[in-house]
Amino acid sequence: MNIELRHLRYFIAVAEELHFGRAARRLNISQPPLSQQIQALEQQLDARLFARTNRSVQLTPAGEHFLHDARQIMQSVTLAADKASRIHHGHQGELRIGFTSSAPFIATVSDALFTFRQRYPHVHIQMQEINTRQQLEPLLDGRLDLGVMRNTPLPDVLNHQLMLREPLCAVVHRAHRLAGKESISVSELANEPFVFFDPQVGTALYSETLAMLQRYGIVPDIAQEVGEAMTIIGLVATGLGVSILPASFRRIRLDDVCWLPLREKDVWSEVWLVWSTRREMSATIRHMKALLLANDF
Repeated sequence: MNIELRHLRYFIAVAEELHFGRAARRLNISQPPLSQQIQALEQQLDARLFARTNRSVQLTPAGEHFLHDARQIMQSVTLAADKASRIHHGHQGELRIGFTSSAPFIATVSDALFTFRQRYPHVHIQMQEINTRQQLEPLLDGRLDLGVMRNTPLPDVLNHQLMLREPLCAVVHRAHRLAGKESISVSELANEPFVFFDPQVGTALYSETLAMLQRYGIVPDIAQEVGEAMTIIGLVATGLGVSILPASFRRIRLDDVCWLPLREKDVWSEVWLVWSTRREMSATIRHMKALLLANDF
């Protein structure tokens, strides 16, 4: 069977007009070719679709059923074509983003997500909270499209671009001796018990903060090790120790916690946007990438 979409268009026009002349004018073709195409369609179907007389054209029972199905087919084709176009231009589809626990508190990230949702409401965004090192494998095998992470060694097939350098802050209990200061030096934390990341969790921030402390000759006395930054803040609020975290976490406000800027100029953490070079970047990914890099298109 060799039925083309034009056959369905021709049939629907005749079925709706019930007049070959008017249908031909509607289709912008002459009447004889239209009649020939309808006859060819009937031969393909082995069914008579129209009852014709010199004065009228009427649908047969087979024609009435075929009209219903033909309209559905044409509608499905239109919807499929529209969907393909929307996906191609990034207006529909799915976007999978990995992010560290601090990412939602970074204004660049939250603003980009809000703007993207306003512009592309039909794109489903799947956000997955996962630490920096744990994002690498999903980015490599395609389970993630983009990763928002801290700076870390990357495989050659993963590309990255700097989003921002975020200052680090000391986190202390409100009754701590340093709590009343506007800012402190890293050295003032030298003899303090630290609430810190568990090294088994493997966060990039763990290695980065330890390296920073070592640059200033500090070997931290780690009193508590936990897996999440939110837990660190909560334990500092109980007075179990101090910590150092990215400034973006200051958006989490607890009455018992004070955030103190560090005076040193090189005390910061880089936030990267990472993607795989193995796969073609869709329009959806390009749109989000532009917003996250504050390079509005």
